[in-house]
Amino acid sequence: MTADETQRHQRRLFGTLVAGLVALAFLIRFCHLGDWNFQATEIFTLRDSLRPRLGNPRPLGYLLNYYLVRPFHPLDELGLRLLPAFFGALAIPVFFFQARRLIPLRAAFLGTLLLTVSPLQLLYSQLARYWSLVFLLSAVYPYALYLAIRDRSRRALALGIVTGILAVLAHPAAVLLAGGLAIWFLATYLQPGQLKQLWSQRSVRWATAFAVILAAVIAIRFFPILHGWISEHDKNPASGQFLIRPPAPRGVKQLIYLLAFGESLTVPLVLSAAAGIYFLWQGRDRSLALLLTSVAIFPIAFLTLISLRTPVSTYYLLPVVPVFFLAAGVFLDRLFEVDGMLRPHWLLPAVVTAMIVAAGVPTLVSDLRDGRRFDFRSAAHWLHGALTPGDVVFSDQPMVLAHYLPDAPVHRLRPDPVPLRASLDTLRASGHRNALWIVAPAPSHAFRANLKQRGLIRWIYDNCQLRTSTGVGRVDYRQEYLHVYRCPPMSPDGAGSSGAAATP
Repeated sequence: MTADETQRHQRRLFGTLVAGLVALAFLIRFCHLGDWNFQATEIFTLRDSLRPRLGNPRPLGYLLNYYLVRPFHPLDELGLRLLPAFFGALAIPVFFFQARRLIPLRAAFLGTLLLTVSPLQLLYSQLARYWSLVFLLSAVYPYALYLAIRDRSRRALALGIVTGILAVLAHPAAVLLAGGLAIWFLATYLQPGQLKQLWSQRSVRWATAFAVILAAVIAIRFFPILHGWISEHDKNPASGQFLIRPPAPRGVKQLIYLLAFGESLTVPLVLSAAAGIYFLWQGRDRSLALLLTSVAIFPIAFLTLISLRTPVSTYYLLPVVPVFFLAAGVFLDRLFEVDGMLRPHWLLPAVVTAMIVAAGVPTLVSDLRDGRRFDFRSAAHWLHGALTPGDVVFSDQPMVLAHYLPDAPVHRLRPDPVPLRASLDTLRASGHRNALWIVAPAPSHAFRANLKQRGLIRWIYDNCQLRTSTGVGRVDYRQEYLHVYRCPPMSPDGAGSSGAAATP
């Protein structure tokens, strides 16, 4: 078999395998898609998709929901997740075809395999937000621009510009990849003695002018967004829907932030990606190694520094995630070339691939069981039959519970029990038999808040009784159980004191 015939055979083989991965991706991303209730941030998607605004910092996903989904399907739990699931599945072939232009064919396939069964990418794909679209576009635009510069390709340049604009319209965090690309360009081309030669080229002068204009546009559009974001958190600290952990000291907070991001990817994938970049650097593709390192490090460093000033979600690091799958694919591909006693030669990479995949399987299976979200819809259904007019409800994620319990006012549950105590005292003073209800998450892992903060759980145990729990058991360490407590206006003995109600 000639070399050309071998290459054609490999392309057909990997094309067939990728088609199988695409089918698997559509299957697991659309599985149970409309079964789960909304969670906190999805309520904002519902609001902004019903009334999209071009002035929104991230309008693209909302406009697509309004114009593509709403005319054909209600914007309910299923309707708002149709496009995220589609973009999440579409990312599989797009990632592969982009990766094969950067790394060997087998490495591109292995990276695509890891992406297909990634629990993190499944979460993005089944979340009624814009994150799967951000991932899809971020897997294209910085690498298309890299190829445009490396290969002098106008087609790649046009693709990179279009997908880059769409990416930053999907979410402003995607613009940070341009910073990593700029670092790569400066480190690669602005070498001593090359400036005069480069500037003599007309294409370089045009590219420089375009880069200056682009930098000005980024500054004009995104600095106000960043300033407004910080100002909003300053005016309304801890204004989100969730019970949050107590602020950690500086340094520890940033370490937790990075650990949470690494845990979401899984540790074996992160280590494999680091090894893959090392192999690229030691081999003949230092340029790509520098690109992947810059594209990953710049957004991570920028957002980690911003976290010193204001809260930052690990979701904002999503645009750098394709780097890890590209580099991990390179690492696994290089394992085929390891000389040793193992026979056949594919045994070592197959075992390592299985270990990387296995690290995410418990979370993947668990997410297919409960969607990685609390079942506020079931809690609301149970409360609907238990509430009496005049009852007061406090809840974590109050906007979600209020969506499913529209006939009762729902207040935000905070770590400080003072609002609970005041509400219960008001109910007691009224002389009526109305009760206070609390819907709170059960503690699940160290990166989440628990009810011990500021004495909240002790107050609940002293004044309330556990009435029901909702949730589905998971096989990983996360748990998504909700507890529903009833706090009667009178103590069980009718004395009217605040003490000693039965504890669960």
